[in-house]
Amino acid sequence: MSGERYLLDTNAIVCLLRGDEVLHQRLQSAEWVGISILSQIEFLAFPNLSENDGRIFQKFSAAVDVVGLDRTERALVDRIVSLRIQYRLKLPDAIIAATAIERGAILITDDRQLRKLSAVKSSGVSMTG
Repeated sequence: MSGERYLLDTNAIVCLLRGDEVLHQRLQSAEWVGISILSQIEFLAFPNLSENDGRIFQKFSAAVDVVGLDRTERALVDRIVSLRIQYRLKLPDAIIAATAIERGAILITDDRQLRKLSAVKSSGVSMTG
């Protein structure tokens, strides 16, 4: 294990499920891999999602930590609000960025705006292929 902690944005999940070997290898040695409940909802709501894609995603989401939103997690809620105000983020982006920060995880994303946030430790993912 590398000791690294990773939170995958929705676009990184798509990349991984399309067979990105570099990302797959990186996650194999991770201490923790998670996704936001928001990414789970976004993925499952994709138009034209095939039954097979849905099954593959269900297996994937069972193998990672799906981080929900709970009003008792005051630090997460406060961080979401702070990021939304400070960086004028859309709510979904603020939720995902705050989740990565609060879980001490590197955010893997192709979203340039999220990768520019100084508060977020992030890593890019190639959306080619």
